[in-house]
Amino acid sequence: LIGLLVWHLKKTGARQVPCQFVQLCHVANDRLITFQYFNFLKRMYVTQHNKDLSQRAKPKSDPLASPFRELQQLDQEKKIIHKIKPISPVYQPLSETPSRNELRETKSTAEAEGSVTGVGAEPKEDRQWKEMKLRMDDLPGILARLSKIKLTALVVSTASAGFAMAPVPFDLTCFLLASLGTGLASCAANAINQFFEVPFDSNMNRTKNRPLVRGQISPLLAVCFAASCGVPGIALLVLGVNPLTGALGAFNIFLYTCCYTPMKRLSIANTWVGAVVGAIPPVMGWTAATGSLDAGALLLGGILYSWQFPHFNALSWGLREDYSRGGYRMMSVTHPGLCRRVALRHCLALLGLSALAPLLEVTTWTFPVVSLPINLYISYLAFRFYREADRSSSRKLFFCSLWHLPLLLLVMFTCKKPFLQKEEAGELLGGSHGRGVGIGLP
Repeated sequence: LIGLLVWHLKKTGARQVPCQFVQLCHVANDRLITFQYFNFLKRMYVTQHNKDLSQRAKPKSDPLASPFRELQQLDQEKKIIHKIKPISPVYQPLSETPSRNELRETKSTAEAEGSVTGVGAEPKEDRQWKEMKLRMDDLPGILARLSKIKLTALVVSTASAGFAMAPVPFDLTCFLLASLGTGLASCAANAINQFFEVPFDSNMNRTKNRPLVRGQISPLLAVCFAASCGVPGIALLVLGVNPLTGALGAFNIFLYTCCYTPMKRLSIANTWVGAVVGAIPPVMGWTAATGSLDAGALLLGGILYSWQFPHFNALSWGLREDYSRGGYRMMSVTHPGLCRRVALRHCLALLGLSALAPLLEVTTWTFPVVSLPINLYISYLAFRFYREADRSSSRKLFFCSLWHLPLLLLVMFTCKKPFLQKEEAGELLGGSHGRGVGIGLP
């Protein structure tokens, strides 16, 4: 009897093994990785490693369920769509020209029909790429954005300040030629910069609407525009002003396009190189007026050099996510502590440079006193930015830098040492030197 019982249990267990195996396969099929996982990973790999200049929409992720269940869900979710025909109006107006109300009604009915017939699917025209045609009316605005017209205006204004601070009589013709040449050189540098950074600007919210990124103009047109601005601008500075100013303008274009632009993706030293680029325009204004590099030109360049660190570091602090997506190595992204310290240091350096101006006989001694409140205020905001390290403090420092520089240059111009006093001091020194020589003669 015991032997028959064991044999019966083995026989019933052997029959249940196939059923248990099939049930186990069904459970494992819901939990294991299917081919659609690999298809989704393939799409992610292609979109992340594609380096084309064109933008692509984010791919729609594939569902993770099995294809048999998807077909069942689609069959269950099918809806019956009825097309609604517009009802003809009972009252026909006497005039054949339709009124505004009729146009609105017909437009609304057409939109209703489109919404009914287009449930769950977009028209093919909206999903296709559209060619952007360039109109001549839009070309001036596009070229203005290509040349970064606001930044160019700032460059020209700082060059004009350097020209006005030079200890020579004011020459209107030379001033206009220097301003025009500096502006053309700045337009060329900005256009070349945007030409090189199209793939990276397309990943940033701040720069994704630039003309080259959107395809409003071709890269060939951008290069031609840069050449048509850079060559006449440098020629105007060399022939119309002096060769030293032209050489500084050509060097600044090279420094901005060939050094600063590629360094933005390599090292945080790009901020210091960019500060040198911004410090050269007032030096160009000084050399355009005097024809030589003096201590006053270096002082103006030093003020612009130090001002750019609180200005740009505060700006980049709020754009850290954008710079990270674009692949730029900025201090605010890789070295946030250094970013805040450098901004505070150069705000304090503005105090020392302002005190150095009367010692170099660029201004009177009233300039350090009058400029002390605005320099202390920007230093206070930089200290708050250093301590708090948030968007609010960085935004306050950035907006303060926007009015700090023009106000500082205006105060510097009003406290400029008169040119007649310098001539009299030079004559006195020359006369005393002559008297000394005369005394020494027998």
